[in-house]
Amino acid sequence: MPTVFTHVAVPVCAAIALGTRRVPVPALLAGMLASLAPDFDGLAFKLGIAYGGMAGHRGFTHTLVFALLLGLAGWWLAPRWGMRRAAGWAWIALCTVSHPLLDMLTNGGIGIAFFWPFSDVRYFSPWRPIEVSPIALKKFFSPRGAQVLFNEMATVWAPLLAAAVLALVARRSVERRHSAIAA
Repeated sequence: MPTVFTHVAVPVCAAIALGTRRVPVPALLAGMLASLAPDFDGLAFKLGIAYGGMAGHRGFTHTLVFALLLGLAGWWLAPRWGMRRAAGWAWIALCTVSHPLLDMLTNGGIGIAFFWPFSDVRYFSPWRPIEVSPIALKKFFSPRGAQVLFNEMATVWAPLLAAAVLALVARRSVERRHSAIAA
């Protein structure tokens, strides 16, 4: 699994690309939380639930169904954010689904039960460039943890930030053209 820092890369970079009018700060914060929510299934380890079970890690909370259901929180919160309900739902659902998609790109653990309950198959991407993160804090703050963070900066953060900045520049260019035409 990628680190907690990298799971929030998707909503952060998407918000940069889209701007604060489309993704206000409260929606960004909720999207960041939604991108982390699937890993709350880590509590299953403490409860003695099997790793490979649907209630275990990378089970139900890593499914498309879970993302679509969690998106309902965005539908409910959207008016408070000044967004249309459909946009709030889509924002939270997409931030949530980014988590299992990133997990599919890691080189460790078990696959993602992405299409459950329609399929019990666990998926990995054929291309898996992200180093799996150490879970224990002691191992995270180690040379191995630093290696994982460097890998994530190169494979996830740099491409997402580059795409976000390009989208931001393009969006501002279009907005300037529209304001010049309107003036």
